[in-house]
Amino acid sequence: MFNSSSIKFLRLFFCLFVAVYNNNTVLANTSSEPEVKQSSSGICHDKSSASFERTKNYKPFDNIADCLDDGGRLPKGKVEQVKQSSSGICHDRTSAFYERTKNFKPFDTIAACIDAGGRLPEGKVQQVERATAEAIEENRAFVTLYNRDDWPHWLDTDNDCQNTRHEILIQTSLKPVEFKTVNQCIVLGGEWYDPYSGGTFTTSNDLDLDHIVPLKFAHGHGADGWSRERKAMFANDLDNLILTHATLNRQKGAKGLDEWLPPNHSYRCEYISRFNAVMEKYSLAYIPSEKRVVNNMVNACL
Repeated sequence: MFNSSSIKFLRLFFCLFVAVYNNNTVLANTSSEPEVKQSSSGICHDKSSASFERTKNYKPFDNIADCLDDGGRLPKGKVEQVKQSSSGICHDRTSAFYERTKNFKPFDTIAACIDAGGRLPEGKVQQVERATAEAIEENRAFVTLYNRDDWPHWLDTDNDCQNTRHEILIQTSLKPVEFKTVNQCIVLGGEWYDPYSGGTFTTSNDLDLDHIVPLKFAHGHGADGWSRERKAMFANDLDNLILTHATLNRQKGAKGLDEWLPPNHSYRCEYISRFNAVMEKYSLAYIPSEKRVVNNMVNACL
């Protein structure tokens, strides 16, 4: 039926058809993918991430900023970028103009951007002025502006899909916990004692994981110059973490011992002791007025 020339032609045609089909399929699949994927463990992967293609179960976002705003976090080791605009303004991810700045010079930190001749947005300048005034009023040196994103927290260091928060929920529950899904990554229920209030709670969403020495407090008392790695270690240190009712955690905010103590009086001395232990562990220092108050508290607990 077919001579050798016809067979060769058919083979060539078939190979070309398969190649075109596969290429169109790849293009179609690629075009349907989002710019950023938030994995089931909460990590935000853009297309530069080695795990982007491997992430099949995800929540889609148009950009990294939206993923982070939704509670996601960057992959371990990924540094957030600062953009110096063509007009010389340094925008980090907290800036409303970050995503809109397309023509820029990249930097790893705001400090590096400013050192290269950049300047802060007007709103940031006002924040610095307020922080400087507070430092003068409190008789301490001004430190760089606090940014919570500089402190990686709720990490999954052992890659078992349970981050710091959920591991502590499992460890401290007074009865076996209930998980959201069969993969046992997210804790929904259990039984937890809150020493700040003296109450017991059975729903994980009622609880926050509190930093005994708040991140912002540490930043203003010697930690502002730490590396990102040391900040991550502090933010996930079990010695500095405790589950408490969300309302109390937010009431406490970034306050030190001289401004806030747990309403449960029977726990106050232990709280003071734990706060001081973390301060000493990380070589953080009280300002003189705080030190006087803290010393009086310690003596009252003897």
